[in-house]
Amino acid sequence: MNKIMSQVKMFLNDEEGASAVEYGVLVALIIAVCVAVIASVGGKVNNAFSKVNTSLANAGA
Repeated sequence: MNKIMSQVKMFLNDEEGASAVEYGVLVALIIAVCVAVIASVGGKVNNAFSKVNTSLANAGA
């Protein structure tokens, strides 16, 4: 019985799993920020290339 209680106490005091969860949450937040930035900048880059494309098409006409 003491061995079981000892194992339970060790399991409850073990914090390695908590570190893994924290790293997972941190990675998820970084990915969310990257997606938001890419979505925001992506539209602006598309508009810039469209303007260049239109200018080049009009210059050749």
